[in-house]
Amino acid sequence: MRIAIPTSQGKLTPHFGHCEQFALIDVTDNTIDGQPNYIDPPPHEPGLLPRWLAEQQVNLIIAGGMGQRAKQLFDSHGIEVITGAPAEPPQLLVERHLSNTLTTGINLCDH
Repeated sequence: MRIAIPTSQGKLTPHFGHCEQFALIDVTDNTIDGQPNYIDPPPHEPGLLPRWLAEQQVNLIIAGGMGQRAKQLFDSHGIEVITGAPAEPPQLLVERHLSNTLTTGINLCDH
């Protein structure tokens, strides 16, 4: 499994489509494989990120917020989305997700 987390200054950012980098974290047998790989996203363009992250072999996104249309596009690419995650370091978020202790709040995106 590969998990993507939109980041800014090393933590999850609520501005999914305008993040500085995505942290990609690989997981095997419920265990994190090494350190996150940080990659720069392509320039923001509606509908581009779902296809681009699918090309990066992402299976799951942990985000602060995301609009309904974006969630539908990710779903069409077979990518699960979790919203409402706090602004924490990516590795910590994935560790909490894997141990079923990730606490999520409201979807921080209203469009």
